[in-house]
Amino acid sequence: MSKTNLGNYFEDFRIGQEIRHATPRTITSGDVALYTGLYGPRFAVQSSDVYAHRIGFKSAPVDDLLAFHMVFGKTVPDVSLNAVANLGYAGGVFGVPVYPGDTVSSVSTVTGLKQNSNGKTGVVYVNTVGRNQRGEMVLDYNRWVMVVKKDQSAPAPETVLPELPTVVSPEALQVPVGLDASDYDTELSGSPDLWDDYYVGEKIDHIDGMTLEEAEHQIATRLYQNTAKVHFDQVAAGAGRFGKRLIYGGHIISLARALSFNGLGNAFKIAAINAGAHANPAFAGDTVFAWSEVLDKFELPGRRDLGALRLRLVAVRDRRASDFPLRTEDGKYHADVLLDFDYTVLIPR
Repeated sequence: MSKTNLGNYFEDFRIGQEIRHATPRTITSGDVALYTGLYGPRFAVQSSDVYAHRIGFKSAPVDDLLAFHMVFGKTVPDVSLNAVANLGYAGGVFGVPVYPGDTVSSVSTVTGLKQNSNGKTGVVYVNTVGRNQRGEMVLDYNRWVMVVKKDQSAPAPETVLPELPTVVSPEALQVPVGLDASDYDTELSGSPDLWDDYYVGEKIDHIDGMTLEEAEHQIATRLYQNTAKVHFDQVAAGAGRFGKRLIYGGHIISLARALSFNGLGNAFKIAAINAGAHANPAFAGDTVFAWSEVLDKFELPGRRDLGALRLRLVAVRDRRASDFPLRTEDGKYHADVLLDFDYTVLIPR
């Protein structure tokens, strides 16, 4: 018997299967520094212990997407080592803040299966919950991924598609205990625009662009201990559809989120991931630009210091986003669109 891990193939998954993922990860200040070096996020709350403590955090919390990637990365050897592509997200709720020194671990449950018509691949739906060392929920989200079959003659499982929410309700959002934004300093945060200054339907061109580098995306993906072959193995990738390695989709999410600071500088806390799609693959050498749309605004019960914005974040490649590209006339994603990400943020009022 082989002692090496070949990963799960589509026919290995079963509805209700629970997977306790290996390698809990203690997140350090070094991880935070490397994350900042890779993406350059400038949100004041995650950048300054003093600033964060002023509004009720014990210190600067870890960037929400760094926590997301660490929770996600644990799942890859079991869920998506043999993936063709990660397809989407839904119903993601962020729980307690993560601080340097916290240890996160992940457990996933298979909630849906659907074999594709070609008989070579299928889509696996999982719900993943990440917890800290005290058992507190850090992140609870759903994703679905296309996975190859090892034995194409294996019978197709019964199709089961989970019912997933299209948006996380305002009532489900978790505001960190002790957070009080009444003393929020917009001069130090770098933006004067607060919850009341945004309106539904508003579109924001984030202007700045950043070129994807082969070394950087691989460093980032290794940082999260994401072992998916499509990001690292050129021998395997060379025999595939594109002939080269794909950029991890989460790398695009973090890059676009960092770019969004220019226009959304006070949207300091991600509270939910409502939906998300990696519309087209990204490769080293692509230059990423981003734009956002305000999809909705929520008041938070009993809060006069905070509100929530539901945002669409769109990343595009090799073109500026000033004309807000998304879909073509036939309803398909524009070929230059890399990411369509629907998420909810907390922002001072």
